Amino acid sequence: MNKHFAFVLMGPHYDPEQHQATFVTPKRNTYIVTVKDFEEARRTVKHLVDEMEVGAIELCGAFGPDKCRELMELTEHQVAIGYVTHFPEQDDIFAAFFGK
Repeated sequence: MNKHFAFVLMGPHYDPEQHQATFVTPKRNTYIVTVKDFEEARRTVKHLVDEMEVGAIELCGAFGPDKCRELMELTEHQVAIGYVTHFPEQDDIFAAFFGK
């Protein structure tokens, strides 16, 4: 199993060429990458898995459960993929912050 990890942030305000970071350690590489939209996310996840040997991906909350499941299907359920969520009692705070 590949031990490299990635966190993917999605939003139209990101410039994926500029907004990224890599942390290299003897045990694991960690990639923080951005995408502008879901189609770009699909391509990026394939690249992370096929070329960067990523075995686990955490998605920002913008993906939600449906898009997370689509990416699980894309990787044929061979990669650990999850997404960030929060407790319902904080819905108003998140809505205020993200402008929903």
